[in-house]
Amino acid sequence: MGLINSDVIPESAAAAGIWYGSRGVFAGGWTTIRDPSMEYVTISTTGTSTSFGDLASGEYAIAGISDSIRGVFEASTNSLEYITIATTGNATDFGDAIISTNHRSGCSDGVRGVFGGGLTYNVMDYITIQTTGNATDFGDLTVGRGGGAGCSDGVRGVFAGGNASGDTVDYITIATNGNATDFGNLTYARQNIGACSDDTRGVFMGGYGSGINIVDIIDYITIATNGNATDFGNLTTPKYYVSACADGVYGVIAGGNSGSNNVDIDNITIQTTGNATDFGDLTVGRNGPGSCSGS
Repeated sequence: MGLINSDVIPESAAAAGIWYGSRGVFAGGWTTIRDPSMEYVTISTTGTSTSFGDLASGEYAIAGISDSIRGVFEASTNSLEYITIATTGNATDFGDAIISTNHRSGCSDGVRGVFGGGLTYNVMDYITIQTTGNATDFGDLTVGRGGGAGCSDGVRGVFAGGNASGDTVDYITIATNGNATDFGNLTYARQNIGACSDDTRGVFMGGYGSGINIVDIIDYITIATNGNATDFGNLTTPKYYVSACADGVYGVIAGGNSGSNNVDIDNITIQTTGNATDFGDLTVGRNGPGSCSGS
């Protein structure tokens, strides 16, 4: 994609409410086991990922959020763990979520992170990313769902898709506790999808629909404007249990299952519709990793 990103953010960006950065981290997932390992890429530079460190235990279908400096992952045991994205190493205990489940989604405004859903739950809880401790109740999604995806424009957070909601898209104002509101619908009802965003646009990719119809669909929304999603393009291959993150310009989509655990990493330019292109490979095929980005 000829990726040289002149918009890389400074390490002080968390104070300005930025939730993305130049390094993307993919954590956990199912390999041949519930894998604890993490790996990272430089989002603006195509290539193979590099080892980052380990989670405390092997997990899959986990959610990740960041404030551009610190990334936080939520595991199925309700544990929250954090990393400093610019510094490779093992994750550290952060606190606990209010429920124990996987298949959750997350979004951030660069200060707060909100986790929502999980299996049939409609619960949302939130943390202040730079302050370790247990999560606090935020409100409820419009419908309980697992396997959806979350993203934000730095003000609004969006939760889309999932096993019970299908094509439902909800939104919240991240700085203000309360229940989610209907936003619109995806172009195709599906679960186990990935999502990433920049300051205006949220993009959703992959997943499976009725009858485990694995799809390569990418669609997008303008986060500040309610309405239905629009076709963006296609992944390089149909897959579900994918994970995605962005640097504010480019998005990378990694892992998933296309009949077997997938090592492929795709990339897109978020403001330019079109098909994804090959970025490189993970060191190991991961089904359902969590992801975040920062500098």
